[in-house]
Amino acid sequence: MSDHPVLHVKGRVLAGPDDVRDELWVVDGRISHDRPGGARDVRTVTGWALPGLVDAHCHVGLGAHGPVDADEAEKQALADREAGTLLIRDAGSPSDTRWVDDRDDLPKIIRAGRHIARTRRYIRGYAHEIEPDDLVAYVAQEARRGDGWVKLVGDWIDREVGDLAPSWPRDAAEAAIAEAHRLGARVTAHCFAENSLRDLVEAGIDCIEHATGLTEDLIPLFAERGVAIVPTLVNIATFPRLADGGESKFPRWSAHMRRLHERRYDTVRSAYDAGIPVFVGTDAGGTLPHGLVAAEVAELVTAGIPPLDALAATTWTARAWLGRPGLEEGAPADLVVYDTDPRTDVRVLADPRRVVVNGRVTA
Repeated sequence: MSDHPVLHVKGRVLAGPDDVRDELWVVDGRISHDRPGGARDVRTVTGWALPGLVDAHCHVGLGAHGPVDADEAEKQALADREAGTLLIRDAGSPSDTRWVDDRDDLPKIIRAGRHIARTRRYIRGYAHEIEPDDLVAYVAQEARRGDGWVKLVGDWIDREVGDLAPSWPRDAAEAAIAEAHRLGARVTAHCFAENSLRDLVEAGIDCIEHATGLTEDLIPLFAERGVAIVPTLVNIATFPRLADGGESKFPRWSAHMRRLHERRYDTVRSAYDAGIPVFVGTDAGGTLPHGLVAAEVAELVTAGIPPLDALAATTWTARAWLGRPGLEEGAPADLVVYDTDPRTDVRVLADPRRVVVNGRVTA
């Protein structure tokens, strides 16, 4: 046994939605459900324990104008950690954050490489901006750089149209997604509007970010293909402000954004009711602050998702979807402890009692 103190978590350990245990132990930074022999230096933490929360749409290393330096990226990761987010799917970043992997006090990151967007059809400084003929090559590049994901910008405002429009022809998307899958990566796409979705889903995409354009005719297609959505409702809340800012120049786009915002809760609830996998993501980075995971879970509940399923969307099912362990025997000890049962009131997530990263109590 190392000189690291042994951690004893007592109370209620939520290893799964219905798998409630009385205790767990942390030895050498890993979880054990059996009392270790010969433990001398033992620290006890009591409360309701969950696997470290998952933010499945987050951008460490990204600021309002593009990449940020390592000091700012560290502050972003620490803000997520203090909120209990210990696993991040970084859904596009122009910064190299591999240095985070060498830190045992920061959240673990699953990277999707850099955004891939159409030329002059995304936020300046964020993405590779390319034309369709280059899409397969750039997807292959980011698939090799990432951690099993690639991020496309599926739609954005087309200034000539004055509204949201798809970024990629169907054949280009299909070839690019096939290449990512050949390389062992899954593909997700930023999509606000309705008219980008069918082609991407039929082309084989694995996930859609935001998904505000989901309509009744598209929902069965998503459900049939098992395409997940990450609604980022805390980001969708900004649509009215964005619409106000673009009203004079792009009135059609502004009206569209307001409609997408108005029906956002109905969209998410309809997706959930149809069996579409829904996961928690905040879209932190860029213009949104980090550490918003509890607010996003609460938004899913407001949309009509039962509290236990909203909680699972940032814990057990989210980790399984991303291929990362929870509170299993031998898993890295990434967990969050609360004073009361988060299954009955998800608002508890906003006030973690203790945050444990790789077996060490950090907060």
